[in-house]
Amino acid sequence: MNLILLRATEVDGEGAVALTDARAVHVATVLKATPGQQVRVGILDGPFGTGTVTSTESARVMLRCRFEAATPPRPRLDLLLALPRPKVMRRLWSQLAALGVGQVILTNAARVERDYFGAHVLDEAIFTPLLVEGLQQARDTRLPVVSIHRRLKVLVEDELDGLFPAGARVVAQPGHEDTFNRVLGGDGSSRALIAVGPEGGWSAFELSMLERHGFRAVGMGPRTLRSDTATIALLTLAHQALASRNGFTTND
Repeated sequence: MNLILLRATEVDGEGAVALTDARAVHVATVLKATPGQQVRVGILDGPFGTGTVTSTESARVMLRCRFEAATPPRPRLDLLLALPRPKVMRRLWSQLAALGVGQVILTNAARVERDYFGAHVLDEAIFTPLLVEGLQQARDTRLPVVSIHRRLKVLVEDELDGLFPAGARVVAQPGHEDTFNRVLGGDGSSRALIAVGPEGGWSAFELSMLERHGFRAVGMGPRTLRSDTATIALLTLAHQALASRNGFTTND
């Protein structure tokens, strides 16, 4: 936990915050903070700041916080992901937030089992704390926007332009020779959306449909990887390509 994330409702008008959960334990036992010491804080979907410890009593830590004026921008990379197995998705949530994505668009595909969409891991009450965990690890405040779409064709043909109106669109598929640096390096877009399919890749029909709607295919070598491994590697490569182009950072 490299950042103590707070909800705006937890901070009173004078910047005082009372922590009584795992964050309090972290400040008191991991950071071993004592009154007068400062810790990094941030408002969820808001600015960064500094919290000064005013008291530590058993399982309660009091902070007095001051926040920056500006809220950091969202990461410039969005993810369209064919829903993996529930236990894989549970592992991915925190890592997606830590790596930095503006939004997570979960969808169906030919190789996705229908019953995956009934899993508890898709409940907002389950995945939001996992996303927050990733943000605290990576020192970010911007919570990814999550949407779930059971019909890929409807998503791509009718809804995607509203979710991602402008920017480069890239689809990952095993065996393709184009790389992120080649596809994104010469693109003038400030944002990018990467579509990652299920294990085994997108079907020929799905790949053709995505390409008709502006996606350019890229590969990552000949190996077929597990969904979580492929997603993490692809996001890392895409961020690197965006960051290296014209000296941009991976945020707006």
